[in-house]
Amino acid sequence: MIQLNHIDKRFGQHQVLSDVSLTVPQGRVTALIGPSGSGKSTLLRCVNLLETPTAGTVAVGDAKLTFSPDSPPPSRQDIHALRLQTGMVFQNFQLFPHRTALENVMEGLLVVRKWSRDQAAARALELLQQVGLAHKADAWPGTLSGGQQQRVAIARALAQSPSLLLCDEPTSALDPELASEVVAVLRDLAANRMTMLIATHDLRLAATLADTVVFLEDGRIVEHGDSRELFLQPRNPRTASYVATLQEGLPEGWRQ
Repeated sequence: MIQLNHIDKRFGQHQVLSDVSLTVPQGRVTALIGPSGSGKSTLLRCVNLLETPTAGTVAVGDAKLTFSPDSPPPSRQDIHALRLQTGMVFQNFQLFPHRTALENVMEGLLVVRKWSRDQAAARALELLQQVGLAHKADAWPGTLSGGQQQRVAIARALAQSPSLLLCDEPTSALDPELASEVVAVLRDLAANRMTMLIATHDLRLAATLADTVVFLEDGRIVEHGDSRELFLQPRNPRTASYVATLQEGLPEGWRQ
């Protein structure tokens, strides 16, 4: 289970997150939604310490770190232990352009896990097969479509068998056709009970994939709950206003 307790995040005098507490159930998909500047991407990045919380506690699997303005920063060893529990998928892919698709997936296994090249290559090829890109193993990122690059990035994030997959706007840089390739991969992962936390402005993606949806605004959780209930019967008027735009794109069968 992933637990965030009383997370605050400041950039100078600017309060980005205020007293955010959230549980991400094991084997489930949780989506963070909200307008631009709501704090959803910052919250996601606090989970694996790409951003260091100003205050609060982050617990992922066996790794747990507590932060306060007066305490020293966590050690590199503690940060490393927590990050080993997570995989990260970025909005803009962040593949190494000078490495093939296979080599991009292998990289963490070679550098972090210290696997042999043969062992890492076998695992990387297995993951490329999982995302439908085994035939592109020797391709350079620049020759791949955006959807294919994001699928390679997902394979790379899965390489170290994380207990939690973090996705920061995984489809926002893609046109609808290419985005559908990525959604299909994420849907397969969800069906196989991969624990995921997804920050997205795409309400259809949240409704399609997520078991739980969290609506943030101004760095605070306004409402959270079962995705179907939140989209169909939101309790907070601000949530209702925000999700109203999705009424034409609800998953099939939700209104029955």
